[in-house]
Amino acid sequence: MSKKNKVTFKIILASDPKLPYRVVNVPENAPFHAVVKFAAEEFKVKPETSAIITNDGVGVSTQQSAGNVFLKHGTELRLIPRDRVGAC
Repeated sequence: MSKKNKVTFKIILASDPKLPYRVVNVPENAPFHAVVKFAAEEFKVKPETSAIITNDGVGVSTQQSAGNVFLKHGTELRLIPRDRVGAC
C-alpha cells in the first residue's frame, strides 16, 4: 500500500483587510485550478474571476499540478478576486 504525497498551502484572501486564510492539504498531482476553485468557494468569491499570486506579487499559473506550484512558489499564496484588481 503506497502513501499518496500531499502538499499544504496557506491561501490568504488578499482583498480582505483582516487577511483571513485557509489551509488546504491536497495531493501533489492535483490540478492547481481545482485548488484555486476550492479556496475561492471557501472565501465565497467567484472562482472564475479569481487569481493566485505569491507574497512577492508574482502571478501563479493554474495550468500545472499542485506539486509544481508548491516547489516553485512555496506554501503561502494569496487569492485575489480579479474584480478587485485595478479598482479605485
